[in-house]
Amino acid sequence: MGYRVLIPTPLRPYTDQQDAVDVEGQTVGDALAALTDRYTALRRHLYGDDGKMRHFVNVYVNDDDIRYLDREATTLKAGDVISIIPSVAGGAPVTETAASPELTHAEVHRYSRHLILPEVGPDGQRRLKAGRVLCVGAGGLGSPAALYLAAVGVGTIGIVDFDAVDVSNLQRQILHSSADVGRSKLESARDRLSALNPEVKIETHETALTSANALALFRGYDVILDGTDNFATRYLVNDACVLLGKPNAYGSIFRFEGQASVFATEGGPCYRCLYPEPPPPGFVPSCAEGGVLGVLPGVIGTIQATETIKLLLGAGTTLAGRLLLYDAWHMRFRELKVRRDPACPMCGDNRTIRELIDYDQFCGTAPSSAVPVAVTSIPAMTVDELKRLIDAESPVFVLDVREPQEFQICRIPGTTLIPLGQLPARMAEVSTAAAGRSIVVHCKMGGRSAKAVGLLRERGIEASNLTGGILAWIDTIDPTLPKY
Repeated sequence: MGYRVLIPTPLRPYTDQQDAVDVEGQTVGDALAALTDRYTALRRHLYGDDGKMRHFVNVYVNDDDIRYLDREATTLKAGDVISIIPSVAGGAPVTETAASPELTHAEVHRYSRHLILPEVGPDGQRRLKAGRVLCVGAGGLGSPAALYLAAVGVGTIGIVDFDAVDVSNLQRQILHSSADVGRSKLESARDRLSALNPEVKIETHETALTSANALALFRGYDVILDGTDNFATRYLVNDACVLLGKPNAYGSIFRFEGQASVFATEGGPCYRCLYPEPPPPGFVPSCAEGGVLGVLPGVIGTIQATETIKLLLGAGTTLAGRLLLYDAWHMRFRELKVRRDPACPMCGDNRTIRELIDYDQFCGTAPSSAVPVAVTSIPAMTVDELKRLIDAESPVFVLDVREPQEFQICRIPGTTLIPLGQLPARMAEVSTAAAGRSIVVHCKMGGRSAKAVGLLRERGIEASNLTGGILAWIDTIDPTLPKY
């Protein structure tokens, strides 16, 4: 019976540039033997002198790594596809030592602790000097990542951002200081990184990353470090990396938990293999609403920097194909296997996405059964309207669906606190307390309260969402309250 063997780009020179080869056999071993009989030069890249498969070569049958099946004795069945995935494949194209820039005496002194590491050495340090890394974002993840990339001597660091430094950033965004509040994050980042290592070139791109500019921005860099904070940009980064063949050093954070991996390497999975679809809008709170432990992005961002450095060095031990999970509260790391999905529309065998798309639209679309009541269909009230009702002593019941710790920071006078997570079990309490009064629901910015209004309306309870939440109330009505 015939089976298709998918050949990764690094091995295609040994298969006459074929990306897929059809072979016969009953087991994986039979299929690989037929493949290497046809392309004899390929054999030494798959097998050692002892006849055993090399440790840095992985073979999958469909989604399954044969190491977790019966290895080469794994029986094949109709429709199976074999993928050869070298674990050393991927990463930035390693600059040949002969073409790498020389190290100055000052650089030898600065990087001396690297130079005595056999895994780095002078040649590796020259590769770092020749390396070009783009950090998407100069915030929580980009801050520690950029600092360490500059410290270790990555020759060119690009940063994409268009935000200004806010005082609330300083709890975790260590690139910036109190003196930088109100400044462009790019200006602050450039000054800090240049002060840390004047040997490094800093390139700034003050713009929002979009489908129109991503490919042009990414094209000049070896590794893309994803420090984004929203799903639309995260999928955009992934897809642009896949299209250009640029490895994606991925990280994400929320409250006390973080994730890190490396996507879009040759033969490896992309972000869509892990998360084919984004969550419906509003289902996952942002860090602004959910909070984040200040040191958490330091840990994850440093891991991203570590993976980026290894990619530039050509190390075969990156997180490609693995998802690292970190729980800071319980101080626990876990690792999950991530396989390339042959059906992935971006990097699969029969890809359907061949250009960048509208990512705002993509991330705003979800199965109807999972989507909360559309925000546009929910009655809304402005803070000015609510203030007039309160001043007129009109019968109004103001429901705060934030968490208790948020309620302690600031509150609208006369409000009742029922956290969103408790609301389904406390509907009767709302009905009783609000009898004969109009209901207005608020949270910090309006997202959670919109979901709460949707839940109330499903139970036949009419309510309005306070546009902009308590932050809008503070900005417009009572600036004496502390903002968070």
